[in-house]
Amino acid sequence: MIDLQALVRQMVAWRHDLHRNPEFGFEEQRTAAFVAHRLREFGLDDVAEGIGGTGVVGTLTRGTSGRAIALRADMDALRIQEQGQVGHRSTVPGLMHACGHDGHTAMLLGAAKMLAEEGGFDGTVRFVFQPAEEWGKGALAMLDDGLLERFPFDEIYGIHNMPGFPVGELRTRAGPIMSAEDLFEIALRGTGGHAARPHAGNETLVAACALVTSLQTIVSRRLDPTETAVLSVTELITDGTRNALPGLSRVVGDARSFKPEVSAMIEQQLRAMALGIARAHNMDVDVKYSREFVPVINDAQLTEEALAAARTTGEFETVMVADFPITASEDFAQFLQHVPGCFVFIGNGERSAPLHNPVYDFNDTALPGGAAFHAAIVRHRLPQGERSISG
Repeated sequence: MIDLQALVRQMVAWRHDLHRNPEFGFEEQRTAAFVAHRLREFGLDDVAEGIGGTGVVGTLTRGTSGRAIALRADMDALRIQEQGQVGHRSTVPGLMHACGHDGHTAMLLGAAKMLAEEGGFDGTVRFVFQPAEEWGKGALAMLDDGLLERFPFDEIYGIHNMPGFPVGELRTRAGPIMSAEDLFEIALRGTGGHAARPHAGNETLVAACALVTSLQTIVSRRLDPTETAVLSVTELITDGTRNALPGLSRVVGDARSFKPEVSAMIEQQLRAMALGIARAHNMDVDVKYSREFVPVINDAQLTEEALAAARTTGEFETVMVADFPITASEDFAQFLQHVPGCFVFIGNGERSAPLHNPVYDFNDTALPGGAAFHAAIVRHRLPQGERSISG
């Protein structure tokens, strides 16, 4: 049997190393090499690098079953300057692991070592280390690079830490659990001029301000109240200055939803409002609207299997069904477009700083639970012996 205390110390050391050396999406050269080196040390049957740019896939087979399960971790960091004072803080200016991907990677490495040394399953495990999750491009890049054809699997599981949940708590739910994300940029073009003579031009800032407030009515007045959506304007950018009225204003933001028809309605209403306000203010308008993330939709049966596996680990004081989905987004959703699976949340501590905050840090005490869940779902879904698997 593996020495669990020694494994936890290793996971902490791996996590701290990764935290000190963050890399942006599709630039995870050092991180990918670190992961691949460890997987080879564990004695995996195959370790493939460069999948979808900087992705890594490790393969481990035991027994004779033809079934395969994938476990996924994300590797990329964010363009945020770390402000925390932890001893393992980022050494790279302007980059930090502000979402806990260092912890996710360390947990999956821990599970890989555990399963390689102990076995306890019959089938194949694919350890998928994904680049560029934060921008919604890494999963698609791996899929476009033949992930499913080169490393086929029947189902997939992933973990994300959640600040505000206590360590030792795991939550998930069947069906929608995380939202889609759409991005928009609306450019209003008029005629700028002197701040003392607004009548001489056709400045855009007043129209942009009217648009910002009008957009907030899409969810509150155009959407069925039983549906869930969020529309947020995140930037208002102009080409004006202290005494010059702008001739160009850009309104930038995003929209979150769980259904394609809701996303389509938001886009339709946004375009209509932008055009109407532009016409009312006698100016031109250009609207860009893109769909960056699809919603995370957990398979109902595999969600029950994930909850059951989590209860066998002994690492979680609470294993529960989440009451409602959250309006954050996750690139893991792209994998679920092709194979069934389940995405779960584990607590990062009730006093943890929020995700994407400059003082956030992954809670090392959550590492054993995450690794144990990964190993447990493999043994639960690829059992040795006679237990049948449905689905």
